[in-house]
Amino acid sequence: MMAAGIPPRASAEEKHLVLLRDGRTLIGYLRSIDQFANLVFHQTVERIHVGKKFGDIPRGIFIVRGENVVLLGEIDVDKPCDTVLQQVSIEEILEEQRLQQQAKQETEKVKMQALKDRGLSIPKADNLDEY
Repeated sequence: MMAAGIPPRASAEEKHLVLLRDGRTLIGYLRSIDQFANLVFHQTVERIHVGKKFGDIPRGIFIVRGENVVLLGEIDVDKPCDTVLQQVSIEEILEEQRLQQQAKQETEKVKMQALKDRGLSIPKADNLDEY
């Protein structure tokens, strides 16, 4: 008997990874999917990657609106991992992420100033969605 909303080929015990439009990565057990690609996960973690480090933040039950899904895939837990990543604490990965974002903002400021010095002005897109 098939669980409600789960495609016939997807077992309820298989982990899935979903990449969201805002860049976040979620890993969990897919429990339901509908005609709009809305997803329901349980035992979900948000995985943050910075360089060769990653951290998992527990999120529990997570509902994802279909329009925010970029990629959905099954994780093969039996396949050996080719990349060497170091798992770190939540606090450490959040600090690494903050430093990475701060460095990116500084780089953007330098680029904007260089363009401004050359007589070009680009409107800020702070309120627009990033794809």
